[in-house]
Amino acid sequence: MKKLIAFLLVAVMAAAFLAGCGSVTYADGTYTAQSSLYLADEDDEDGDAGNGYGVVTVTIKDGAIADCEFVMYMEDGTVKGETYGMKDGVIANEGYYKRAQVAVAAGPEYAKQLVAAGNVKGVDAISGATISYDQFVEAAKDALKQAQN
Repeated sequence: MKKLIAFLLVAVMAAAFLAGCGSVTYADGTYTAQSSLYLADEDDEDGDAGNGYGVVTVTIKDGAIADCEFVMYMEDGTVKGETYGMKDGVIANEGYYKRAQVAVAAGPEYAKQLVAAGNVKGVDAISGATISYDQFVEAAKDALKQAQN
């Protein structure tokens, strides 16, 4: 019986040690990274749907993710906001505009999920905003890599 208890104790200690080996620590500060530029296929029915890039700014405090911001930009550097999906300031295609605005709304949600989860793996893609998700994950991983001790 003593051998079984000793074995279980050693197994628990080994598991705890191995779990600790994979943990990542971050240096306090603010880190910013940009995703690569996304360009839609020429065959895309919406033309330049999703074209652009995203910028993630992560703030680390006490070694943990304390804040995150994700801003998406069009190819020319214009922020994707309330007018994203419009043509010349007018909603020319209601469906396209709605899809574009889903992507815009997803940005703050991705940032919020990262802070809550404490890691990129805990961020779930939002339906209709997968290009934004890919941009967020790419930039967030890069920003967190900069923050690693």
